[in-house]
Amino acid sequence: MGSKLVEELLENSVGVHFSGLHVDDIELRNSEQQLLATAETENGCREPFVIGVAGGAAAGKTAVCDMIVEKLHDQRVVLVNQESFYYDLTEEELNHVHEYNFDHPDAFDTENLLCCMEKLRHGLAVDVPNYDFKSNKRKLPARKVNPSDVIILEGILVFHDPRVREMMNMKIFVDTDADVRLARRIRRDTEEKGRDLKTVLDQYSKFVKPAFDDFILPTKKYADIIIPRGGDNHVAIDLIVEHIRTKLGQHNLCKIYPNLSVIQSTFQIRGMHTLIRDAKTTTHDFIFYSDRLIRLVVEHGLGHLPFKEKQVITPTGSVYTGVEFCKRLCGISIIRSGESMENALRACCKGIKIGKILIHREGDNGQQLIYHNLPKDIADRNVLLLDPILGTGNSAVQAISLLLQNGVQESNIIFLNLISAPQGVHVVCKRFPRIKIVTSEIEFGLNEDFRVVPGMGEFGDRYFGTDDD
Repeated sequence: MGSKLVEELLENSVGVHFSGLHVDDIELRNSEQQLLATAETENGCREPFVIGVAGGAAAGKTAVCDMIVEKLHDQRVVLVNQESFYYDLTEEELNHVHEYNFDHPDAFDTENLLCCMEKLRHGLAVDVPNYDFKSNKRKLPARKVNPSDVIILEGILVFHDPRVREMMNMKIFVDTDADVRLARRIRRDTEEKGRDLKTVLDQYSKFVKPAFDDFILPTKKYADIIIPRGGDNHVAIDLIVEHIRTKLGQHNLCKIYPNLSVIQSTFQIRGMHTLIRDAKTTTHDFIFYSDRLIRLVVEHGLGHLPFKEKQVITPTGSVYTGVEFCKRLCGISIIRSGESMENALRACCKGIKIGKILIHREGDNGQQLIYHNLPKDIADRNVLLLDPILGTGNSAVQAISLLLQNGVQESNIIFLNLISAPQGVHVVCKRFPRIKIVTSEIEFGLNEDFRVVPGMGEFGDRYFGTDDD
């Protein structure tokens, strides 16, 4: 194929921009979504990790997806292609098929795509349409897709609709040079879709390139990761797969809030939790094992502090390159349960300043700030906020708000607790997205009395020996 011929065909390609907006079955899909809203994930199925892969046509998205699927061979992975959700063309559209814009957002049945993705996320099997590019219609049978650990949604415009983007835990944009994409498209469309060269080039100049500039390229800004060279970039794909593996091993809340850190569970940690949660455990043993767990949480929290590289000379005369601990640090305990964490903090950070906040709890939502004693230079310090139990999150919001009012940077606050209820995590992370939360376990939730369950009772009473028993 001579370059002159290509240029000539591109220059001569003119025509009408034609793309139909379909509104069929919208009422039906709305009712389906209402039914789906009642289907909670209480069936024991963990929430899947959803990956969106976008990029221009023939950018190498499928190659990237295939490599991710291959490397995650020990996980259940399913691939959903946006191309499956093209609308069936009407008779009028079929008569003008060369004037139909398959790269326009209106060409896709996004409502059906959303419905299928919602069902998969809730652990339900779906029937994905089987689109035939030669007849430009869906054909039977539909493709049965079962719920999986990882769902990969691939397509040129999967980042275009914000509702689709919000479902994704990771967004990848495959970035490939325009000339490479055109060469691949010519080969693919002539060999796989039965189109002739002139038709491919005509569509490219009228629809593909303008759609890329107008709709696809602007969504690049939403990507978490941009992969140059597509499937040829093995290093990038290996890093992505390792990140996915890490996320799959995390609690679902950690996928939503990257500022939430749950320390890795071991039999030792589970054993200590078993002891302090047991209502029959003596006060002496409760204090002993609580202190051990608190020490682990504090050490983990300190690992999130900023550091500086430092070189020292060892006794052998060698140079060791390490890091220097953060010096501008203080602890703030929420009286009185938070005071149980002070000893562990002092044991880890010699001479650390510790302030206090007293919040009076009245019912589930009524909190009143009674007292506070903060270091005068707290605005210049990183702050470790101490409270062993994060329940509704209301007390934490009060305490964090006070710190911010006193000049502390939100990103300089690390909130340490032993156990956290999902409701409290949502409240704190949504209100203060830049603070870090470090905990040892995520609970089931709150009961009708707004107590953490399974929980460990009134922590302060059990720790300080002031419970009724």
